[in-house]
Amino acid sequence: MSSVRAFPRHPRPLRRRPLAGRGAALLFALAGLLPLPAQAQGKLDARYEVTLAGIPVGRGSWTIDIADDHYAASASGGTTGLLKAISGGRGSGSAQGRVVNGQLVPASYSAMTETSKKIETIRIALAGGNIKESAIEPEPPVDPARIEVTDAHRRGVLDPMTGTLLRVPGTGDPVSAEACKASAGIFDGRMRYDLRLEFKRLDTVRAEKGYQGPVVVCAIYFIPISGYVPDRAAIKYLAAQRNMEIWLAPIAGTRVLVPFKLLIPTPLGQGMLLATEFNATPAPPKTTARTQ
Repeated sequence: MSSVRAFPRHPRPLRRRPLAGRGAALLFALAGLLPLPAQAQGKLDARYEVTLAGIPVGRGSWTIDIADDHYAASASGGTTGLLKAISGGRGSGSAQGRVVNGQLVPASYSAMTETSKKIETIRIALAGGNIKESAIEPEPPVDPARIEVTDAHRRGVLDPMTGTLLRVPGTGDPVSAEACKASAGIFDGRMRYDLRLEFKRLDTVRAEKGYQGPVVVCAIYFIPISGYVPDRAAIKYLAAQRNMEIWLAPIAGTRVLVPFKLLIPTPLGQGMLLATEFNATPAPPKTTARTQ
C-alpha cells in the first residue's frame, strides 16, 4: 500500500491553535505590569549560484521572513548554461509555520519541479512536528523495492525548507561551534531521512552584495531512513560521503542560521551552492503594554 495520503479535493484551511504557555504573559500584559515578550525578528533576501566542477549549472533565490509568532520562506530556481540546453528544469518551494518559544514549528510545505518530461507537485501539512497529510501529483507508481515510510517515520520531523533554518539556542553568539551540535529528521513528501551536523571550523565570507562576516562551517551527513530504493546509486553515494560541508550565516535580528555555501563532492567534480547576494535585515521587536 502506498504511504502517500491524498489531500481532499477541497481541503479545509488549517486552523491555528493558541500558542501554549503565553496565557500567563498575556494576563500580566493586560494588567499593565509587563509588556508582551517579543521574539527576535528578521528578513533575508538571497541569491545563489550552483556550479559543478566550476561550471555554472543553476541559479536561484530565497526569501525568509521571521516574525515574532510566525515565519515564511520561499525559494525558486532553474538550470542555466549547457545543462539548461540539455535538460532544462526549474522549481519552486515554500514553507510556513509558527514561532513558539523561539522554535520554528512548521505547518505547511509545497514544492513544484518542472522538466521537459513532467511537472510534479508535492504538498505536506504538519502539526506539532508530525505529518498530517502529504500528496504527490501526479501520484508516482508503486515501486516494491522502495522502503516503506511508516507512521513512526512521519512523527518528529521537519519539512525540507524548515530543516535548513537552524536556530541556535542560548544567548551567546549564534555563529559558533554550538550551531553544529544539531540533527534533524526530514520528510520531503517521498523520503524520510536524517541530517546530522558536526563542527569543523569558523571562517569568514564576503558576498558580492550584502553580508560579509563570520560563518560556522559544519560537516553534514545524510542518513536515509525510508521512502527510497536501496539500490539507487545516488542514495548510496550521498550516504557514504564524509566530505560534505555546509557554511552557515546568520539572519540579522534572529538566532537563525541558514546556508551561505554548500559543498558536495560528486563523480563529475565539486558541486557547490554559493550565495552571491545575502541581504539580511533585522526587524524592530514589537512590544505591547497597557496604556494608562
